[in-house]
Amino acid sequence: MTRRVLITGVSSGIGLAQARLFLENGFQVYGVDQGENPLLQGDFYFLQRDLTLGLDPIFDWCPRVDVLCNTAGVLDDYKPLLEQTAQEIQEIFEINYMTPVELTRYYLTQMLENKKGTIINMCSIASSLAGGGGHAYTSSKHALAGFTKQLALDYAEAGIQVFGIAPGAVKTAMTAADFEPGGLADWVASETPIKRWIEPEEVAEVSLFGQWKGICHAGTNSDNRWWLVFEVGGSDGNQKTLRSLGCLL
Repeated sequence: MTRRVLITGVSSGIGLAQARLFLENGFQVYGVDQGENPLLQGDFYFLQRDLTLGLDPIFDWCPRVDVLCNTAGVLDDYKPLLEQTAQEIQEIFEINYMTPVELTRYYLTQMLENKKGTIINMCSIASSLAGGGGHAYTSSKHALAGFTKQLALDYAEAGIQVFGIAPGAVKTAMTAADFEPGGLADWVASETPIKRWIEPEEVAEVSLFGQWKGICHAGTNSDNRWWLVFEVGGSDGNQKTLRSLGCLL
């Protein structure tokens, strides 16, 4: 049976890269976005929907999933608290935190019935430190990281895999302003260990790791950075280990 993945924020950036990669690997992809249909080739279905207007139409359209990618997110122009209204803060939390929670609540129920399923939350470098966004963005991404860790703990024994990907500087429509004259692109690159921005496709590749048949180990190291190791068995019985330090929560 073809595995089905639901991706929010599918029209551009990381969500679009995830959709392309999952399609290339034989998945049936359902994508949701308030933007335009990306018109992807393959077993792809699209719903244009503002996630703040309610999720019931999504559940009716896509009643079950094997993999849930909570990818959609919004920035806040790096505004501090006194420059944000209560409504602005609420809108950012609605997309960055409450929507992933409510989508997870619905699909987790049927994942538990099947005793398997994967949930991938798109966290951020702002999930663990300040400066990756303004007050509302940073707070919402911290909340998403906490949700991800607790969800993974609560449902690990039930066979549910939960991952949080926390990328830093990624070239997407959300960060386009950083590349305008006077933007932060060069400074951000200089402050990044690899000295460059990464592409959405690089983040998408991490999303696919958890779909490989293998064993996943997770924990923290001495400086409290989360690590993840996949031991993947090939058809010839050989083991291949993939390590990703500090990029998954």
